[in-house]
Amino acid sequence: MHEYDIALKVLLQASASAIIRQLTGGLSVDRWLNAEMPQVRTGRADLLGLTLDGLLLHFELQSTNDPDMPLRMLEYALLIYRVFGKFPKQIVLYVGERPLRMSADWVEPDLRFHYTLIDVRELDSAALLESSNIGDNLLAVLTGLQDQVATVRLILKRIADLDEPARRDAFAQFLIISGLRRLAPVIREEAKKMPILDDIMDHEVIGPAIREGLEKGLKQGLQEGRQKGLQEGLQEGLQKGLQKGLQEGRSEMLMRQLEKRFGMLPEWAASRLSALSVSELDDVALRIFDAQRLEDLV
Repeated sequence: MHEYDIALKVLLQASASAIIRQLTGGLSVDRWLNAEMPQVRTGRADLLGLTLDGLLLHFELQSTNDPDMPLRMLEYALLIYRVFGKFPKQIVLYVGERPLRMSADWVEPDLRFHYTLIDVRELDSAALLESSNIGDNLLAVLTGLQDQVATVRLILKRIADLDEPARRDAFAQFLIISGLRRLAPVIREEAKKMPILDDIMDHEVIGPAIREGLEKGLKQGLQEGRQKGLQEGLQEGLQKGLQKGLQEGRSEMLMRQLEKRFGMLPEWAASRLSALSVSELDDVALRIFDAQRLEDLV
């Protein structure tokens, strides 16, 4: 799941409003919160959002059938309550390839716990494709499609209409999450008919990573089978490039926010920010309005 985790979270947080409404029964996230849980075995909740009415929405993305999922969600519910003082509405979105077999309940003699469990294939793909948000369009590829090739072609047209650098980022994300449905070969074949692949290969961050992945894939292919090696190498290159691109983009945005709050940043602060991970940058962004000094943040 790790190789798809970042792309799915970015899409849900950034521009996938239609799928959020489908998952929650019409609710919308007003802002996303820091999902880091202190002293917890499960580590970090995938996504935690807050509606305008003050309702907490906890989303977990799952690509395998985990028999311990109800217990994990119960642990998250209690920890979120301890941090925020209220229980969240919890939703697990299953994006795996195998049939969904997990339970949405934890039942003991004196305890009954339930969360919402949704197979992404059950969502309305037409509504996601009709959405004006590219995130919804991309995530439609995970639903129960009648015509995968036609859907891929439509999504690629939507990507082609985006401005730079959104077009390159969307194409990279599309290739990554399509791995959950083994559609990367279909996407690459259809992309050859559009000026998308050339653009992304020229991207200063993602392009070199893809070329590195292709080179690695070719070497693997000589030993393990050319097609399998190329596909795995491309996937790894895209993931590496997307992670680096996200980190650099968030770092630059956060620097602009800090400069607006504290004035021109000293060299030491810019250096520290550039070394932070995406999750660490998100944590700084959440604390920016409460901090009195730049030193309290970086």
